[in-house]
Amino acid sequence: MQPQHLVAGGVALVIAIASGVWFGGRPTEPAPVVVDRTAGSGTTPTVDRLTVHVSGAVADPGLVELDEGARGADALAAAGGALPSADLSAMNLAAPVVDGTLIIVPHRNGNAPPVAQNGDGRIRVNYASADEIASLPGIGPVLAQRIADYRDDNGLFVVVEDLLDVPGIGEGKLAMIRDSVSIP
Repeated sequence: MQPQHLVAGGVALVIAIASGVWFGGRPTEPAPVVVDRTAGSGTTPTVDRLTVHVSGAVADPGLVELDEGARGADALAAAGGALPSADLSAMNLAAPVVDGTLIIVPHRNGNAPPVAQNGDGRIRVNYASADEIASLPGIGPVLAQRIADYRDDNGLFVVVEDLLDVPGIGEGKLAMIRDSVSIP
């Protein structure tokens, strides 16, 4: 055997041992990779936050903030947990959460939309039809349709004041309907 082959074989053996592979052995666990976000910046590290919208069969639907690396189960917990009518088998609770997404927790009865009216009689503008919105004081069918269209085009309202973004709703109109609406 020539010396070059011995050297090459020795190098291959050293690499195999160093990587944890040794005739039927198992590879060793890789060392964790640590990223120092403060290197050269002189600042303290920050925890990245995700914001997602959780709706459907949850106790407290709306926007929730989660730590980077959160899973579907974390979003569900942050939204107050599942309602008894939730169909959790239709969800992947282990899926990583992506910033800015909508997570809908389905109802067992086929993801029925939430009711448009609270038990106290207030209209839930995020779920009401244009006809139901038109029943609000000072809201006619044209403005009700504008509210429904705005919601459908731009996403659910997060706070009552978001209604001010709808053309035709000013501070006075909002004051008229504030006690008659519910968000979410």
